[in-house]
Amino acid sequence: MNQILAQGSSLDLAGVLKDLVSDGLINQSDAADIATARRSRDEALLHPLEIIAAKQLVQESDLKPLSVDLLTQWLAEKAQLQLAHIDPLKINVPAVTSIMSFAYAKRYGILCLKVTRDELLVATMQPFDRSWIASLEQTSRRTIRTVVANPAEIKKYTLEFYSLAKSVFGAGSSATTGAGIANFEQLLEVGKLKDADAQDQHIVNIVDWLLQYAFEQRASDIHLEPRRGKAKVRFRIDGILHLVYELPDNVMTAMISRLKILGRMDVAEKRRPQDGRIKTKAPNTCEVELRLSTMPTAFGEKLVMRIFDPDVLLRSFSQLGLVAEDYADWQSMIKRAHGIVLVTGPTGSGKTTTLYSTLKQLATDSVNVSTVEDPIEMVVDAFNQSQIQPAIDFDFAAGIRTLMRQDPDIIMVGEIRDRATAEMAVQAALTGHLVLSTLHTNDAPTAISRLLDLKMPAHLIKATLNGVMAQRLVRTLCLECRSEVECDTEAWHELVGSSALPPPSKVFQPSGCLECRNTGYRGREGLYEIMPLTNALLTYISNESDSQNIRQAAISQGMKTLRMAGAEKVVAGVTSMEEVLRVTPELGR
Repeated sequence: MNQILAQGSSLDLAGVLKDLVSDGLINQSDAADIATARRSRDEALLHPLEIIAAKQLVQESDLKPLSVDLLTQWLAEKAQLQLAHIDPLKINVPAVTSIMSFAYAKRYGILCLKVTRDELLVATMQPFDRSWIASLEQTSRRTIRTVVANPAEIKKYTLEFYSLAKSVFGAGSSATTGAGIANFEQLLEVGKLKDADAQDQHIVNIVDWLLQYAFEQRASDIHLEPRRGKAKVRFRIDGILHLVYELPDNVMTAMISRLKILGRMDVAEKRRPQDGRIKTKAPNTCEVELRLSTMPTAFGEKLVMRIFDPDVLLRSFSQLGLVAEDYADWQSMIKRAHGIVLVTGPTGSGKTTTLYSTLKQLATDSVNVSTVEDPIEMVVDAFNQSQIQPAIDFDFAAGIRTLMRQDPDIIMVGEIRDRATAEMAVQAALTGHLVLSTLHTNDAPTAISRLLDLKMPAHLIKATLNGVMAQRLVRTLCLECRSEVECDTEAWHELVGSSALPPPSKVFQPSGCLECRNTGYRGREGLYEIMPLTNALLTYISNESDSQNIRQAAISQGMKTLRMAGAEKVVAGVTSMEEVLRVTPELGR
């Protein structure tokens, strides 16, 4: 080895090239071309591994592309150090940025990844330069453990983390603690500034970072949550919440004010819930809509932003997990000229995505598709959308009544939540319109009981209801790391219940890798329980109907329960038994 070491403590392009040639990763001709190539001023500032990776060469031995990640792995082996991949969600940014200055980190090409009482974990792009270790050990009074990381990641996150820390510090310095919001434990500080300016540049920077970071991490929701003395920022990714950052409460107050301004909400009103929306442009130039919701809590105003990716409207039903017989049953229900089609499930189960994708399919130039929503989830120019306004008595029932005079073919109602809305939906279906809506029930058969609870006569339900679909979103196994194991027959029988579906010999389980942040899962897919109202099933519907009887009749007619649908995904290797059991209800619950 070591041409690298022969060139001194910092990596030298010529030395790295010689070692790559001697290790058989590149040939002498390619090394000579890279060494003699003219580079611009910006290219000259790149790390040697970045310069080599930019040439898009392949290994001589196995023809794999020489990416920065692969070259970094090679460098870690040369330096006999552990390779680290930086996961920003697992880094305590205030802690790591307080250990050293930005100038110090940039000078030596290092970034602290973890701080404990006795040790610092530091990633470096210059593993043979150890000149900084003694001084950092002295100032931090901790031992140093170094790892090698991708130089592009180190530079990217060093800039992001220190810029964010600077903005948080600047915003905190210009705002006052506990200011501007109803708080059960609020301390009145007489004679001090009452609130931070939401247009302050520091706050603008923090909000901009927050949104870009959420898009980058594939978050579906952003939670800004005030706590005692501190405030938390959390992202929901693949259905699971992750703590992202802890902020001073005064900075959180200013951030929420900034977002309320962007969402055209009343900044001064902090005692009652409000709704708003923001349209943004993500770094990939894609327009992304955010739906904002505020709520007063014990320690201040909480804000949740739901991220609506317009790409979901372009996904096929197979990409959503609706395939084979399920897809055929769903199409048969929505292709009828009139009737009611219901989608049920809890909040966050994908009902909106299913309905919007369906409406996108149905909305042709020859069809008038109109919606009444609360609020409008995603603005789509393929159909007409209206938002209810309870303050002026424009509710779901009034919206449907108005749409009946708008010559509609298909009506989508955001939710049937009361008797008046249910009655208007039935009237619309009886007069020749197709009505799509949602209900909050655990499964498809329970939707019948819910309509009966809303005082809908059984004969009208039988006359208008085309069918019901219950759904859940289940996390899909990461294809890079899933592992095959023996099937746990006890868990399998819990999953399929009394079904005769035999257990498979092998199933897949999550393992965890860099691609999935060691969770074992990446992405989500739908589980569907579809109950078309067949003639045989109609006989079980009466004013005294029991959902259990309807469920058993539907299963005998071929309906797959959510857990049975999940079992099929398990057999196909899409997800795990534990994940299906986590998101699906027990039979009869």
